[in-house]
Amino acid sequence: MTKIYESDIEKWVLELLEKQGYVYLSPDEQEMERPDLSEVVLRGRLEQAVARLNPSVSAEAQADAVKKVLGLAPQHLVESNEAFQQMLTDGVSVEVVSEHGGTRGEVVRLIDFDNPANNDLVVANQFTVPYDHTSKRPDVALLVNGLPLVVIELKNPADENATVHKAFTQLQNYKDAIPQLFMYNGILIASDGLDGRIGSLTAPWERFSVWRAPEERRVGEEKKPQMETIVAEMLKPDVLLELIRHFTVFEKARREDQKTGQVVVETIKKVAAYHQYYVVNKAIESTARATGERGGRKIGVVWHTQGSGKSLSMVFYAGKAVLALDNPTIVVITDRNDLDDQLFDTFSASRGLLRQTPTQAGSRAHLKELLQTAGGKIVFTTIQKFFPADGGDTYDLLSERKNIVVIADEAHRSQYGFAARTVFKDEEAITRYGNAKYLRDALPNASFIGWTGTPIETDDRSTPAVFGEYLDVYDVQNAVEDGATVPIYYESRLVKVHLPPERSAEIDEEVEAIAEGVEFTAKEKAKAKWAQLEAIVGNRKRLKEVARDLVKHFEARQEVFIGKAMIVAMSRRIAVELYEEIVALRPDWHSNDLDKGVIKVVMTASSSDPKEFQPHHTNKETRRRIADRFKDPENSLKLVVVQSMWLTGFDVPSLHTMYVDKLMRGHNLMQAIARVNRVFRDKPAGLVVDYIGFAADLQRALAVYVKSGGKGDPALTQEKAVEVMLEKYEVVKQILHGFDYHRYFAIDTKGKLGVILEAQEYILEKEKKEEKGASGKEKEKPQSARERFMNEVTALSKAFAIAVPSEEALSIRDEVAFFQAVKARLVKFDPHPEHRREDIETAIRQIIDKAIVTEGVVDIFAAAGIAKPDLSVLSDEFLAEVAGMKHRNVAMELLKRIIDDEIRARLRKNFIQGKKLSAMLEKTLKKYQNNLLTATQVIQELIALAKEIKKADARGEDLGLSDDEVAFYDALADNESAREVLGDETLRELAQVLVERVRGSATIDWTIRENAKAKLRVLVRRTLNKYGYPPDKQAIATEFVLKQAELFADEWTG
Repeated sequence: MTKIYESDIEKWVLELLEKQGYVYLSPDEQEMERPDLSEVVLRGRLEQAVARLNPSVSAEAQADAVKKVLGLAPQHLVESNEAFQQMLTDGVSVEVVSEHGGTRGEVVRLIDFDNPANNDLVVANQFTVPYDHTSKRPDVALLVNGLPLVVIELKNPADENATVHKAFTQLQNYKDAIPQLFMYNGILIASDGLDGRIGSLTAPWERFSVWRAPEERRVGEEKKPQMETIVAEMLKPDVLLELIRHFTVFEKARREDQKTGQVVVETIKKVAAYHQYYVVNKAIESTARATGERGGRKIGVVWHTQGSGKSLSMVFYAGKAVLALDNPTIVVITDRNDLDDQLFDTFSASRGLLRQTPTQAGSRAHLKELLQTAGGKIVFTTIQKFFPADGGDTYDLLSERKNIVVIADEAHRSQYGFAARTVFKDEEAITRYGNAKYLRDALPNASFIGWTGTPIETDDRSTPAVFGEYLDVYDVQNAVEDGATVPIYYESRLVKVHLPPERSAEIDEEVEAIAEGVEFTAKEKAKAKWAQLEAIVGNRKRLKEVARDLVKHFEARQEVFIGKAMIVAMSRRIAVELYEEIVALRPDWHSNDLDKGVIKVVMTASSSDPKEFQPHHTNKETRRRIADRFKDPENSLKLVVVQSMWLTGFDVPSLHTMYVDKLMRGHNLMQAIARVNRVFRDKPAGLVVDYIGFAADLQRALAVYVKSGGKGDPALTQEKAVEVMLEKYEVVKQILHGFDYHRYFAIDTKGKLGVILEAQEYILEKEKKEEKGASGKEKEKPQSARERFMNEVTALSKAFAIAVPSEEALSIRDEVAFFQAVKARLVKFDPHPEHRREDIETAIRQIIDKAIVTEGVVDIFAAAGIAKPDLSVLSDEFLAEVAGMKHRNVAMELLKRIIDDEIRARLRKNFIQGKKLSAMLEKTLKKYQNNLLTATQVIQELIALAKEIKKADARGEDLGLSDDEVAFYDALADNESAREVLGDETLRELAQVLVERVRGSATIDWTIRENAKAKLRVLVRRTLNKYGYPPDKQAIATEFVLKQAELFADEWTG
């Protein structure tokens, strides 16, 4: 029998890449070009490319550019990768001496993006990089002009343990071990030849995605190995370079570090998925036609289902449009302020790709000012600002330029129409038009493109009239198959409204208005039939019932899910009162502190609101803080109550449940429920719970979806999830057939542990019998009993998580808990660590059998029999007492906890020192976990670390510096060359000067205002220059100083 080896897959991939124009470089040839293997760039090839691409730039400037590229700091991997991305796409900025003796700037290109064949394309295998007295060897690297832009890790498809996820895990390990290789990375690829996934430097496993061919070449693709498609369609030099140049962004996300309590800003790198890449290029081609001399000004409509990255696709489109057109103005339009803010934030986070900072129009006058100027820009506005201020029937002409592109988000809303309608004001008939008419008045030669997450209704004439026909469709079925979104399930839990039949017939246009997100004024409500329905839905007795059911339902979901939930209320009054009923049931969920509490209300606010609304008033900044908390899966904020905000364009991947107690229809309903379809870890699906009875509206919306050509089911009933769960339940029981596990539920803890071990033994014995029966047979080895059991329990757990809290799910809860306990034992028992199942970050909790876990939290100090110390002082007496303790494991836990607390305290004041101490603690604990140290040896290392902390605290006195100055000193002295060049005395003086200057220049809001931060950045760079700080280290040092200054921001500006 001919076996397939990993080397065979590697050889096949190399051959495919050679056909794409890459030149193969063997390991021996690599060593000739890299005498020092720790250098990952092929320096000679880079220097040659720089000389070839920049003939008019002096040799000195070329050498300076190469030096900057090679001088990136691997210890700050993501920051260095972002800096390199700018060098790669915009060129390296260098200063050269001019002929008059001054200096002038030059830009040195590293890549020829316009002519991919004009670059040096290399594919290398077994790319060796030294690590800790050994070496790491990624399977394949693609180098363009000597720069390693792509790293590919391959596994053997014939080995059941060598999975694509194993390849992904190995890439993550390489990032930690040899970060210098990944500073230059554009794309990571994990594959076993058959399956393959691509992702960015920071992408978690769930964000590694498939790559497909364009639709016209997709026939028969399912029969082709995925790696072949990736090489043929994505790694073609022109596509690869375009992805890196036009389809890569770096975003900033704020989250609270659970260890330190400190709010940190994370950099997230994102690379376009295949559907984003293809649609943007289609849209750019259509834009060129539409904006031409004879163009029709209609670019088209993009229907990409919610959650599939529509906002980011719009960013990629704008980035390419800026370059494709002649200094264009791009106007991004939404129909609500909160959507305008959300989309503006997404674009602002990608200003590197856009090559400019977008502007948000604050008023009609500001909008007119922005659009009447000739220069190109990206302007954000709501469509309502195009409504004539004087109530007339025309809008002022703002610009007749033809290179204006209007991007409309959710392009099918009624606000984009042309049609006239008559309204009465003070008994006078006035003609009003759809806002598309006023847009055309203002910008008669603009071209229009629409983006939507839901289909255009078949009777909608306005949308095609304004934007044109569909450019591209990426529907629910596409998104779920690709793993871009998860399915949505629907559960009906009606709490009766007791509405008489004759009353329901009267709920007409007012309900329609509510479905569009309108909330009438108090005077209008008093007259509207809607007010009667609102009063019935918001009846306090009914709300108590909803709150009781909701809390019970949510707590059951939280037992099996990590994540968040959103409650959608019919009115602001109901939102506030439902909040009050919920916190009456769970008082500890409430907090007046914006940064604390399990539940918050997010709604619009007015100074005329009643006093019970006042505690829930928020502004733009406070809503951003709540949003940051809600988006952070580890944060204590788990529930939000909304009325109309956050129902569209708001992404919270960990949101798993939406409780709906508000009438919604059509695309508003579809957009709202799609909040739960985001991918998060291994979240199997989202759930929408119906308290008010929108099933008929959902059916109508689904009918529109199908009629518009949409594939897949946007919302499945929860009964289907129950069916899948029961099917998997039977499969797991069948694997254990012949083993009596039911006794487990009626015995004590010791007996339970024994049954778990017996079940493990039963499965392993079954595996041995199967292996014995299969020996000598010339056929593929079947999945073992152990693998089958673990896989099926995983599938059962996912289905169970979706089905909870149905009666069927709760009836098998204890059995699922037992199956999970046996699976956990099997994972730990595996004698081959390399074959153990990966520790995938999971969104599904293991059900806890409270009978086999310790109740309560053990107080380590009480267990040790010693008084709890003052944690701010690690006295020698206390350390000696711990060292002499009889119970070594208790002593170790005690020291670990105290030191961890000490380090967390320092991270809030001096992040450089805190990081170093944290790394020392982590290194010690890893040695213990890997059985390299005994408990006694760990205690000695922890005591040594405690003394190191005390020693570090005394440095301020030794250096004659305050705590603030020591922190700045550490930020400046974090690299060896600075210490060598400047010495302690100069660094000490520089730290003092910087503290004084930065503190004196810091404004109250400088940490959130980019222009204020930019001024401080310039101030720091000038000061570093003045003191002779090494130029190649100034960028990193500046960021360290500003990051350190952020920790003192409240104290300095308070």
